[in-house]
Amino acid sequence: MELVCPAGNMGSLRAAVDHGADAVYTGFRDATNARHFPGLNFTPESLREAVQYVHRKQRKIFVAINTYPQPAGWPLWTAAVDTAVTAEVDALILADIGLLEYAKDKWPDMPLHLSVQASATNWEALDFYHRLFAIRRAVLPRVLSLRQVTAITRKTPVAIEVFGFGSLCVMAEGRCLLSSYVTGRSPNSYGACSPASHVRWSQTPAGLEARVSEVLVDRYQENEKAAYPTLCKGRYQVEKSVYYALEEPTSLNTLDILPALMRAGVQAIKVEGRQRGPAYVRQVTVIFRAAIDACLNHPECYRPDPDWQAGLSRLAEGAQTTLGAYHRPWH
Repeated sequence: MELVCPAGNMGSLRAAVDHGADAVYTGFRDATNARHFPGLNFTPESLREAVQYVHRKQRKIFVAINTYPQPAGWPLWTAAVDTAVTAEVDALILADIGLLEYAKDKWPDMPLHLSVQASATNWEALDFYHRLFAIRRAVLPRVLSLRQVTAITRKTPVAIEVFGFGSLCVMAEGRCLLSSYVTGRSPNSYGACSPASHVRWSQTPAGLEARVSEVLVDRYQENEKAAYPTLCKGRYQVEKSVYYALEEPTSLNTLDILPALMRAGVQAIKVEGRQRGPAYVRQVTVIFRAAIDACLNHPECYRPDPDWQAGLSRLAEGAQTTLGAYHRPWH
């Protein structure tokens, strides 16, 4: 199984490549990708530098152009495709049907991966994208059980990539409307849940308050760890109780089921976190490199090292990690 790690900047890219990632994924510094935050991602010039570094290390680099262009912005998205291809990246990660057709027609030799933002959750959907746009790999949304993942891999010729670690969201990827309801900017086309331009922090007598637009998302007391505010993971007053009304912050961790994912036919494990720093990328890469190697070498006696689990727990969003939908008993 290939280990695919996030690279939100050059430091994270080097950390991933130097510590065992088989591939890294990144995006441009605009709305064409689903991690559109200030200070993240690459310019055309820095992408070329990144490609050279990755290829010198004999690794691969993928570029996510995985938001949905609106008519007025179409030239920006097609230019992103052209720029990434001419920089000689190893694959494009796309979601929009029009952009998939554009890339396939103009750059027929460029490998295309279907983004998790496409929300393709069954083999029929993958067959559609494979027949029409010749996708070679698909990233599955984090809403499927292990049995459902296995059923898909057995019926599709498309290589399957799944998330192995990182923050989770209550929304199905590519289908989030909560942020656009509050901010007027859709994460599916603007590329950011809780855009930085709409986030406000203020110190009040009641504590440190985080708002998205004018919605109070959370309030932190002294010495309490404050997270970047997102609407789905906010604490709200419901009747007389204040708690996480939609979702408690947690992180996906698949170390326990790596052999099962391998038996299911999964060909790549993806780490979430382009918005995280180089230290996070380095630590997760080191742990998953060791775990995947152990799984591949001795799958029958594989057991996650307690130190691996402890290390990932320290990096998790919120107070716990979970297998998410993978362990879901119902179908």
